[in-house]
Amino acid sequence: MDQLAEMRVFVRAIERGSFAGAAGDLGLTPSAVSKLIARLEARLGVRLVNRTTRKLSLTSEGETYFHSGQRLVEAMDGLEHEVAASAGHPRGLLRINTAVSFGVQHLAPALIEFQERYPDVRVSMSLTDQPVDLHAEQIDVAVRIGPLEDSSLMSRKITEIERVICASPQYVERFGAPQTREELARHRCIVFSASGRARWPFKTGDGGLEQVQITGTFASDSLACMLQWALQGAGIARLPDFMAAAPIRSGALVPLLVDEHHPARTPAFAVFPPGTQKIPKVRAFLDFMVERFGREMSRLGNR
Repeated sequence: MDQLAEMRVFVRAIERGSFAGAAGDLGLTPSAVSKLIARLEARLGVRLVNRTTRKLSLTSEGETYFHSGQRLVEAMDGLEHEVAASAGHPRGLLRINTAVSFGVQHLAPALIEFQERYPDVRVSMSLTDQPVDLHAEQIDVAVRIGPLEDSSLMSRKITEIERVICASPQYVERFGAPQTREELARHRCIVFSASGRARWPFKTGDGGLEQVQITGTFASDSLACMLQWALQGAGIARLPDFMAAAPIRSGALVPLLVDEHHPARTPAFAVFPPGTQKIPKVRAFLDFMVERFGREMSRLGNR
């Protein structure tokens, strides 16, 4: 086995945290992975990995070799993908990761249209509100809302998320619609908060912002739960537009305090390992998201 192949085995074992995980990814046995890493250490003349019964840990030399090796492996993969992509078209399995609410409410329906447009692409979407290691989990593209922190990934902005204050027509008919931010104190509100309290931003006359304390009649750390409460007439909610857009268009929800409320625009990005944006299935998906998500958000903005 050549040096690059040994490096690839070592990098994968560290990314996965075990010989068994790397073996499954690479089509080898755990013992074969162990022997290859031992051979690499013997050739280099240094110990790279401290082996325990529960996990792998890197020596200082192993840290240096891993980070440099990871960059080399990614560069080689990117080069191979670029060459293969030059004459290719979208095909194969596309692995996507995003947050639960965004995935269920917005991305899942869009993926049906994407797959119909590119029938040779198979789609697998994982949903979690916790950070995911794209390299370790072999994710092609993740959709993240808010500031990005992982500088080892590349990104493409796909849209901006806004918040909208809204309630069902049934709620408005029963309790009336607040005409000012002060009137919210007399209404039943639904807040995104484990404590039952939240701050909603409103514009001030001098161009600033005022954070208004809202005490929720209903409170949850699940946006999907908040949406259901709002649709059932339980109260007034402040929701991301990717969740509120379709109900507002259908009349199931009505926007409130539009002129006073600050929408708190937040960018949404597609993030991906370097080089993968040149793979046809990934490139097609990135272009599709910008087209589809921009279209969806503009519909809400033109309500």
